Amino acid sequence: MTETFASILITGASSGIGAALALHYAAPGIRLVLHGRDAGRLDAVAAECRAKGATVETTRFDVTSRDAAAEAIAAADAAQPLDLVIANAGIGSGGRDDGHDNTVAIFDTNVGGVFNTLYPALAAMRPRGRGTVALMSSLASFRGLPGGAAYGASKAAVRVLGEGLRGEYLKDGINISVITPGYVVSPLTDRNSHRMPFLMPAKRAAEIIARGLARGRARIGFPRPMLWTIVFFGALSPNFVDRWILRVPRKQG
Repeated sequence: MTETFASILITGASSGIGAALALHYAAPGIRLVLHGRDAGRLDAVAAECRAKGATVETTRFDVTSRDAAAEAIAAADAAQPLDLVIANAGIGSGGRDDGHDNTVAIFDTNVGGVFNTLYPALAAMRPRGRGTVALMSSLASFRGLPGGAAYGASKAAVRVLGEGLRGEYLKDGINISVITPGYVVSPLTDRNSHRMPFLMPAKRAAEIIARGLARGRARIGFPRPMLWTIVFFGALSPNFVDRWILRVPRKQG
């Protein structure tokens, strides 16, 4: 059975995967609620979506604020019940050392921002017994890497949370999917100077994600060769892997 979505909220929709997903779903009869920090970029994405026939609303609430996120999501759902909520907003390490302040900032957005999007969405969907929530994790969630410890840990928290909650909410008619992409063209990856294996255009990533969400898949991981490789290395003994891990290019975004 393939699920269709008519009322969709996407956080982090001003660029990268979020913007590509908005453009993928934009069509006549589709309502999009797009969130982003950069007003100019968000308005540009919204204009493109409207040109494709979608009804579009924009919002710039702070995902790290529990109250602001809850209020915005409740208002969006009250205007028209949300079928799909994609908790996509996130930040990278920026190439900095994962010190205390940087780690806190990354967790506030990548983990706290997901909490603040996920739980209001579930609260709205549960009484009507339907809906889909997608959580943006990463292939980096499967194995900690030098230069990206905080980022990988934040995405691991999101992945495990989504996988754990999925079983609790399926009986209520709600699907929770976890998305674990590899390198996707975005302002974050634009900062990387090292080689990025299987770097994928955001449009292609959006197509893969949308297909997985329509099918209610528990995990949407891609590209497959990179997924298999990192899951394999994550299953090996850390002592055995460490000698190779130190050679891995450090993540910049």
